[in-house]
Amino acid sequence: MQRPLIGVLPLYDSEKESYWMLPGYMKAVEHAGGIPVMLPLTTNAEMIKELAQRFDGFLFTGGHDVNPVMYGEAVGEWCGELCHERDRMESMLFAKVLELDKPALGICRGLQLFNILLGGSLYQDIPAQLQSDAMINHKQKPPYSTPAHRVQIEAGSLLHHVLQTDAIEVNSYHHQGIKVLSGQLSVAATAADGMIESVFMPIHTFVLGVQWHPEFSYQTEPYSDKIFFGFVNSCRLGTHRVIDAV
Repeated sequence: MQRPLIGVLPLYDSEKESYWMLPGYMKAVEHAGGIPVMLPLTTNAEMIKELAQRFDGFLFTGGHDVNPVMYGEAVGEWCGELCHERDRMESMLFAKVLELDKPALGICRGLQLFNILLGGSLYQDIPAQLQSDAMINHKQKPPYSTPAHRVQIEAGSLLHHVLQTDAIEVNSYHHQGIKVLSGQLSVAATAADGMIESVFMPIHTFVLGVQWHPEFSYQTEPYSDKIFFGFVNSCRLGTHRVIDAV
């Protein structure tokens, strides 16, 4: 069966004015049977339309904080580095992805972006803004392939369909997270402190976001690998079908 083409949203280095990529994103897609291709950062509407049509699915990567202006807030003192180029292109592309019902996997920033573009908001800094009796380390130190905390998976969610389990241990490297969930998204997993760790869009074939980083652990942790297999298999089959990871 032909390998699906997966468009991978690039990371951006503002000092060097260059696109770059963590190999785990590419290698995890390749290992799952897809052909990963790093996309250009562009706001050309015709090019974005053509990209959305040509590729079988899209991986929205981690990285920069999303500009709080996009969810109606001023940039706070805790907010990290922003990338206006990514915000603009990814907003335009995500709209086309939904229009065409193409599979999309969002990791860390990708999950946060999905929520914002669909009307939700974020904590600009979890340690400063989220009060909880449960002590969760959301920003672990290396190695990032090791688990940091547990998440509970919602029965009936897309993530549960892919992983076929009720809870997993995940790594964690983020300081922002979902504050107000979009009405178009459903919760797929949560941490003990109440932080939403995974979301999906019930009305779409495969739109899944995870707050953790399976690209760091796909070689050592089977559930991380299954996330990429579930995504790539959905890209391979096209719209209106979702397949298990194995």
